Amino acid sequence: MYIVMIAPECAPVAKVGGLGDVVFGLSRELEIRGNSVEIILPKYDCMRYQEIYGLQITMKDLWVPWYEGSVHCTVYFGFVHGRKCFFIEPHSQQNLFNRGVYYGHNDDDERFAFFSKASLEFMLKAGKHPDVIHCHDWQTALVPVMLYELYERAGMTHPRVCLTLHNVAHQGLTREHILRATGLNRPAHFYTQDRLQDPRNPGMLNLLKGGIVYSNFVTTVSPRYAWELLNTGQDQGLGRTFHTHRSKLGGVLNGLDYDVWNPETDGRLPKPYSIPTLNDKYESKRALRNRFWLQDVYKPIVCFVGRLDYQKGVPLITHAIHYCLSHGCQFVLLGTSPDAKIGQHFWDLKRRYNDNPDCHIELSFSEDLAHLIYAGSDMIIVPSLFEPCGLTQLIGLRYGTVPIVRATGGLADTVFDANYAHRPYHERNGYVFNDFNNAGIESALLRAIGMWYNYPQHFRELMLNGMNYDFSWNHPGQDYLNIYEYIRQK
Repeated sequence: MYIVMIAPECAPVAKVGGLGDVVFGLSRELEIRGNSVEIILPKYDCMRYQEIYGLQITMKDLWVPWYEGSVHCTVYFGFVHGRKCFFIEPHSQQNLFNRGVYYGHNDDDERFAFFSKASLEFMLKAGKHPDVIHCHDWQTALVPVMLYELYERAGMTHPRVCLTLHNVAHQGLTREHILRATGLNRPAHFYTQDRLQDPRNPGMLNLLKGGIVYSNFVTTVSPRYAWELLNTGQDQGLGRTFHTHRSKLGGVLNGLDYDVWNPETDGRLPKPYSIPTLNDKYESKRALRNRFWLQDVYKPIVCFVGRLDYQKGVPLITHAIHYCLSHGCQFVLLGTSPDAKIGQHFWDLKRRYNDNPDCHIELSFSEDLAHLIYAGSDMIIVPSLFEPCGLTQLIGLRYGTVPIVRATGGLADTVFDANYAHRPYHERNGYVFNDFNNAGIESALLRAIGMWYNYPQHFRELMLNGMNYDFSWNHPGQDYLNIYEYIRQK
């Protein structure tokens, strides 16, 4: 099968969050299974160009219709760790992708609408007719709209479109000018409830909604998240759209890149380890304590690794730090915040606990440190308000670090409570709580800490249970191939 991924990110060359990991990991898995996969990305100035092999111009003169004229683009080709990637560089006064950052500008709607248009134009001019175009998030959600409204007439009748929703909180709201810019210049046609009109702001267009309406299949990054979008009010205003198109909505759990996250081969650890050599994990625990000047005592280390924002449960992270330190634990945090107020809050916490031999707060991000923390900790908290999939709990399981999570989204699909799960004991791998409040996370922490101190053998079994799970791209890869085959027959 011939598959084209159109995405705003692909790890490690252009990565902000988990979306980039998904694009790379899924592409590689599909190729392993004998499919031809190409990835189309914007050519950002801030990409990690050292991760691209053999970067060269593949199309010098791509003219993309835009408003009443056209924009000249150059298309480059290169390999990103074996993945075939095309990079589109527009030569425009707007300097669309030379901003030093990937996202966060007031004209992001125009920037990514242009990228979507340019991707289709490139495929048309290059004679590319994939079986499936796989789009990711609102940034590329206009692709299926333009494909079926404009490019089918130009001869692109073969491709089917799968759209993956990584986080419905971001939808790409815009106005009529996008219709003029892209050639979709029929406002009365698109400003309707059954097409692109935003349900909460009728004067706005919603790009993500358009992608849902026009795609042949829509996936979320976990089955639970798909269910939540339909049933729990987490739809962010798109409830009617999801229910209208529920027959083509499904959840596929993200995989984890086991080439990167594998304690058996992880060169960042002082000593690799596996299920038979689990005791070697404690070399990482010693190294972690030495790295952060924590005292070497008989205590569990609880950690948090990730972005510090309200979605990730900032109030509960804060409470967990205080609770763990007062209940015989050490605590390590690694993360940054896009929000200045939240950032200041954690700087205040850092100063408060700066001299505490049981706590270290690292307000930065480092891959090396992340690997050491995952390996050296005994437990990891993921107390998210909502979590479409989540990768940190999967990494924790892989490294024998017991996750303590809130029952939402992908967390509920992957972590099964040691005491209360409706599963046999050998499938239980962590601790789960429901209520997004201090009492909720305390209920899980109390049980986890108690198990570590009082029943160390049972705690070790939880660690091993987690390491035995297969959360690689193996199963999701097959799930996506099944979806692709399904929409090809339609």
